[in-house]
Parts: sequence; structure tokens; C-alpha cells
Amino acid sequence: MSVPAERAGSAAVAGARGFLTVLRDHDLDAPVRQRCTTLQINVGKICNQACHHCHVEAGPKRTETMTAATAERVLELLAASRDVALLDITGGAPELNEFFATIVERARALGRRVCVRSNLTVLFEPGMAWLPEFYRRNGVELVCSLPCYTGANVDRQRGRGVFDRSIEALRLLCSLGYGQPDSGLDLDLVYNPLGAFLPPAQAELEQKYREELARLYGIRFRRLLTITNMPIKRFAEMLERTGEYERYMSLLVQHFNPATVGALMCRDMISVGYDGSIYDCDFNQMLEMPLVRQGAAQTLWTIDNIDDLAGTAIATASHCFGCTAGAGSSCQGALS
Repeated sequence: MSVPAERAGSAAVAGARGFLTVLRDHDLDAPVRQRCTTLQINVGKICNQACHHCHVEAGPKRTETMTAATAERVLELLAASRDVALLDITGGAPELNEFFATIVERARALGRRVCVRSNLTVLFEPGMAWLPEFYRRNGVELVCSLPCYTGANVDRQRGRGVFDRSIEALRLLCSLGYGQPDSGLDLDLVYNPLGAFLPPAQAELEQKYREELARLYGIRFRRLLTITNMPIKRFAEMLERTGEYERYMSLLVQHFNPATVGALMCRDMISVGYDGSIYDCDFNQMLEMPLVRQGAAQTLWTIDNIDDLAGTAIATASHCFGCTAGAGSSCQGALS
């Protein structure tokens, strides 16, 4: 079962009025891409976990993965695009792609920052013991999933035993310098709500994480990023099964915050799928809503330079209310 981005029906559902209509009601223009400073690539849907909230629907049985030719084209465009400062690598578990290390090393050789979105437990998969030192040696910025500082909540969302392995991974990374003051090794944690509600205030929750993780496990980190669960794919299907889809969409619409619109991540990033297709963001990618320029969907092979995508219109739908509800939500946490 799949829930479309725009749904007809109840007025409580965001698609009944549309995201652009709400923007106009607040005298806001439809979002347009500015210069692209972040290139995010999804290198595949293979993952060692199958989380309930996953908008990618990643898991151990998925086979989709980025090929050598596509990885090479990513690096060619990265070299040609002066404005792009950050390569943001995600998945699935991105480390399970066979070209992952090559992409990281060559991007760093180009002088670009590299961020990897890790589920932490992948460090203990067979053959992956090299990862922590590889991260440290290449100065990789880590953004790691930890949806709570208590074991029961994490295991309920991500699977039995995930919390203990995540804590073990974080302690290992901290021993290498990650999260330590003046180490230059950035370690951020990600909180996703455990159900159909908005994240709490980011600063307050971050302080609680700091206190509990330091007290119980000696773990330090740079920032906590709070990210709203998007009503698409696996999370949307869960909402449908529990009869909460319309209530959740209504919650997002009712908490629309116009102050977040100017900081939306789609304004200065693009998202590239494992097959080389280009999207405005990771969420549009999962809904197969491509970035369109001059009437045509774009891929890595239809452009010569990522910088040329500035000024393109951004595709929107009802799921965009997830990024603009409350304090807002992006891959870098709250927006306001």
C-alpha cells in the first residue's frame, strides 16, 4: 500500500487545499532554488535495519544500489560545481554501497566537506570494522540516528538490540575523538518522533540528550537534530493502518509556520538518487517527483554543472507541510 503525495477527500488532509495555496494565503511565493551548496546522494536502499518510520523503505532485502558509472558522474559534477561545498551521503545504510569509500576519499581530495548519515549499527556488520578509523582519517562529518536516549524507545522504533549497539558505536567513535571539543570531528545525533506527533523543542531536547548520554555512557556530541517524520512511504503506511493519517496531516497543516519557508533545505541543495535521477529533496525522491528544468526531468547526464540549476522551481506537495510545521524540519534539524 502506498499513500500518494496529494490526496483528495477530507479537508483535514493537506492535499485538499495544497501547500502552494497555504503559501499564497501567507503572501509567500512558491519556493525557487537558489545556488546549490549541498549535493545529497542516496547511494542505495540496502540497509541492515528496517525501521518503522523509514521514508526510504530501506532494508536488508532491498537490492537498489548506485553503480560505478553513476558514482563517477557524481564526482565529475562535484568537481565542476564551484558552489557545492558539502557532499551529503545517505541511504539505506550508505556504507554498504561498494563504492562508498571511493566516493568519500575522492570528494575529500576535491576539497569538499563530506557528511555521512549513519545508523551506527552498520559499524558492527561483518567486514565493516574499518569504518570508524576510515571516518576519522578522512575527517568525515557524522550524522547518526538515535531517536531517544532510552533503550526501550529506540528498540521499539528501530528493532531489538539496536540501542545497545548504537551506544557501543557512539562510545567507539568518541574514543577516536568524535564529538570531543576542538577535535574537528563533528558528531551530530538525529531524533525522530516515535509516533504521529511533532518533535519537541530542539534546544531543550538536546540538553536532555547531553545530560543523559554523558552521565550514563560518557558520550559527547556536537548537536542534536530534530526531524519530523514525513507522511510518506513506510511511515505513511503505518499511519494508514492505525487510522491516523488524516489526523497527522491535519496536525502538520494546523502547525504551518511561515517563518520556516525561507530556510527550507530544498532552496540550496539537490538530491540525487542511486540511478542518477535528480530531485529537489530526499522526500521528493522517494515520491518520484523529479526536478524539472525546461519541461524535462533532470538527471546527472542532462546537466553539465550543478550550479546551473539555480533558479529552477521546486516541486511541492502535501508532504511539504512536514518541513514547515512547528519549528520546521530539514536534514540539518529545526529551521526556526
